[in-house]
Amino acid sequence: MKKIIKTIAGIGLSSSLVCGADIYMTNNTNVPNISMKNTALSFTDIQGYQNYNIVATHFRTDKNEIRYILANPVAYNALRSGQKTMPNGSKIVKIGYSVKKMSLWTSALEADTIQRVEFMIKDVTKHKESDGWGYARFVKSKGQYKAWNGDIKSCVACHASASENDFLFTTFQKML
Repeated sequence: MKKIIKTIAGIGLSSSLVCGADIYMTNNTNVPNISMKNTALSFTDIQGYQNYNIVATHFRTDKNEIRYILANPVAYNALRSGQKTMPNGSKIVKIGYSVKKMSLWTSALEADTIQRVEFMIKDVTKHKESDGWGYARFVKSKGQYKAWNGDIKSCVACHASASENDFLFTTFQKML
């Protein structure tokens, strides 16, 4: 009898967690259905990215922009374990925010408005011409996202300087 009760309780808890996660994801993570013209990557390729783990932050002095770097579970586990080559299915998302002075602590800055969402998806079959990575950038202007109309060759050229780190500028920033 105890075994049956434990089994029923386990099924109920699992169902609640799965349904709860599904509700959260479907209600809070919709992204626009727009695509890059020269890569066919779509913003929807990272649907749910808001639930990825933060692996690093960067500040671009040339853009006066703070960037949060997020990773899907495949990439997160690889980065956390120190893998030098990311597995297929890895997704790295970079969210760029303008900055403003904090109202309650004016000697500090905080994220203000999203300027862009950029991402890389590892698929060595689909993205042979760009070292196994697909690149996408969606710029936010006047409250709307638009696909960047630049050439991804500039992304590939820039990331070439990080070839020893599988073309990633980001490394996992430990919390302890």
